[in-house]
Amino acid sequence: MKEYLNNIWMGLTTVFIGMKVTLKHLFVPAVTIQYPDEKLTLPQRERNRLYVNMDDCIGCDQCARACPVDCITIETVKSLPTEDLGKTSNGKKKVLWVTQFDIDIAKCCYCQLCVFPCPTECIYMTDVYEFSEYERGNLLYNFITLTPQEVIEKKDNFAKFEAEKAAQKATAAAEAAKKKAEAAVNPEVKKTIAKPADKKEPGNEKPNSSASAGNNTAKENVNSNINQDKSSEEGKN
Repeated sequence: MKEYLNNIWMGLTTVFIGMKVTLKHLFVPAVTIQYPDEKLTLPQRERNRLYVNMDDCIGCDQCARACPVDCITIETVKSLPTEDLGKTSNGKKKVLWVTQFDIDIAKCCYCQLCVFPCPTECIYMTDVYEFSEYERGNLLYNFITLTPQEVIEKKDNFAKFEAEKAAQKATAAAEAAKKKAEAAVNPEVKKTIAKPADKKEPGNEKPNSSASAGNNTAKENVNSNINQDKSSEEGKN
């Protein structure tokens, strides 16, 4: 009998404990939001659908490498030296054509890890959370601003530029190899060492005309001085 009464008591107490929250809300005004006519104010750091500002994108692929679920796909093509792609809002020069920038929101886990590595802050999370679709393919967002024809054109232009550059390198290498082969077949003639002009062989020396002329004039001057001295002595006597 005592066990029977204890079981009844335990059943009643557990019912009242379970109904405590329900009984409490009987005396509290309803706060139901009539969605979609009424919407809650989202916090400042909410994480919802991603957006990419392609005017500031430089195609660095930092966001795609940081994504843990690989929901971002980026393809780029180098611009030609004659093309000017402009600059980003923070003054960074753009050198790559972004031919593909896709984000599969169906895979996104809203971790925001792709936002922080971006050097130009072109990718960020918005407050848009109403983007449900009936088809999964509609959740694949394409952000590039180039048309399909322009994408093909940019790829073809760069391929032609690379082919011309490779051809120039091949031509230069062939010319260098040709010159090297010619140098190997026809070596340069060694320069002969000329003998000094003032060095004479023994027995074949020739007198220096200027030196002999100077010696003759000196002898003549000495003889004239001697004759003058003799004439002066005779005049005294």
